[in-house]
Amino acid sequence: MDVVHLEQELSAAGRRLTRPRRAVLRVVAEATCPLTPAQVHEQAQVRYPQTGLVTVYRTLELLAELGLVRRIHTEEDCHGYVPVAMGEAGHHLVCTSCHQTVEFPCTGLEEMLAGVEHLTGFSIQEHWLELFGLCPACRAKEGDGGE
Repeated sequence: MDVVHLEQELSAAGRRLTRPRRAVLRVVAEATCPLTPAQVHEQAQVRYPQTGLVTVYRTLELLAELGLVRRIHTEEDCHGYVPVAMGEAGHHLVCTSCHQTVEFPCTGLEEMLAGVEHLTGFSIQEHWLELFGLCPACRAKEGDGGE
């Protein structure tokens, strides 16, 4: 994801682009795997040392509300954030070895959700779909006997 795109989206939403917030945006834009708020904070402080943890949480929450990042649940019962690829569906493959995250489109899910709503009477407002496994690079390493 491009940091300029994130900045434009925040500006369009009427949000200020402070130096700490810009540091958070840069970290998020460069992420290749889910980052916890603590990891975002640590990396943002390298860019702008006065970046506070509260700013990180508020910025991540704002980015999630705007659909610019997604919250990913990991095997460790923790969560991290990843940037949303423009135009992607927001479903994720997560490598259990290197933690790389890849978005993928999921066709047919809307029909399944409609069926679940019909059967249960629930009105589904949100869903997460995360699949865990090994990415091609980690599979190749595993095939070579290493991990």
